[in-house]
Amino acid sequence: MPSTVFDSSIFRDLFGTPAMRSVFCDEALAQKYVEVEVALAKAQAQVGVIPPTAATQITEQADTTATDLGKLKTETDIVGYPIVGIVHQLAAHAGDAGRYVHWGATTQDIMDTATVLQLRDALVIIGNDLAALDTTLTALAKRHRDTVMAGRTHLQHALPVTFGYKAAVWLSMIQRHRQRLDQLQPRLLVVQFSGAAGTLASLATEGLAVQAALAVQLQLEQPSITWHAARDSMAEAVSFLGLVTGSLAKIATDIMLMMQTEVAEAFEPFVKGRGSSSTMPQKRNPISCEMIVALAKAVRQHTGLMLDAMAADHERATGPWHLEWIAVPESFIATAGALHQARFILDGLIVDPGRMRKNLDMTGGLIVAEAVMMALAAHTGRGPAHDIVYEACRDALEQGTSLIDQLSRRPDVTAHFDAAALTSLVDPANYLGTAPAMVDRVVGKL
Repeated sequence: MPSTVFDSSIFRDLFGTPAMRSVFCDEALAQKYVEVEVALAKAQAQVGVIPPTAATQITEQADTTATDLGKLKTETDIVGYPIVGIVHQLAAHAGDAGRYVHWGATTQDIMDTATVLQLRDALVIIGNDLAALDTTLTALAKRHRDTVMAGRTHLQHALPVTFGYKAAVWLSMIQRHRQRLDQLQPRLLVVQFSGAAGTLASLATEGLAVQAALAVQLQLEQPSITWHAARDSMAEAVSFLGLVTGSLAKIATDIMLMMQTEVAEAFEPFVKGRGSSSTMPQKRNPISCEMIVALAKAVRQHTGLMLDAMAADHERATGPWHLEWIAVPESFIATAGALHQARFILDGLIVDPGRMRKNLDMTGGLIVAEAVMMALAAHTGRGPAHDIVYEACRDALEQGTSLIDQLSRRPDVTAHFDAAALTSLVDPANYLGTAPAMVDRVVGKL
């Protein structure tokens, strides 16, 4: 019976995706165990450790006989690990060749390598989603390169920016995550085959040759040394997901704030009934943004769990390893869910440039006070210019007028600027700095 949001028939597609769940479902996991055992038999036959006919028989029976998950559960409950049950079933199906199943291996060899195979499939999904977000955000940044809006610091109006600039900042994070994904995989996608204490003693002089052949069979890298108790790469994988979901949460937070009634500059795509309230018909809640923020927090907690799991004792952990069984699948499913929600939002994001301009103008030009100060400083020096503009800003706030009205009344300003120059100075579109150029740089990458 489903009992968590990740497998619930009600919640699962809010918190994950069918594609990622299929990577980590019981059937897929059992198949990965079998895939590794079969590849091991083939590698050992290639090296001459077991008869080629045995490898052929093991392979043929594995291809035609499904794993009995009920029996596997029963043995796992008894033993504490699933591989003994897998070996029993494979050996029984393979007849005389069954005695060569799992030759020289240990449980963690098979489980770790199966997990790596799952992660390889999972990272393809993550990579595809990141690439899609890259494309969407690139288009968004280009389209709104010059759409002027209020930049905000400490939740207050700061200086003018463009919405394209904001989107390009989001895009830059996604670009870096794509780079991290490429850099991570050579460290992560590594075979595990080292035997009981990691020394391959059971295979005498052929151990490393079998390990190399197994790596080739599974199209994985060969490690320089056993990683049974060296879990940094696994922790790095989930930490990477923490970074990805953290960036998605930043994007979601920005959009939630822009969706506020008082701001109303951008919105999640409209879908009839989505985000509505059971009692307030006017509501349009940021549902996908909320899901992303929640999922990012869950992955962040699992990142800490994976770092905790790195403290493995001696050559095989007495518990920390089991934390990975919890954290890895849930982190990938949650990240897939967050990416799915992000793609939904950004593919159909509703942007209101008119409202952005209205909000920009709501302070009567005060948002470009720095522009006036810097221009005036060329004539008076920075200190006096700051004081002059500061007084003009205070007067505008107290009297409910615009900044240009106050500036136009001051001889210490009009002595240096005529009406046209002042109008140009207080136009936010003229004080964007290098924001458009930065957009161009970001969208030109990758």
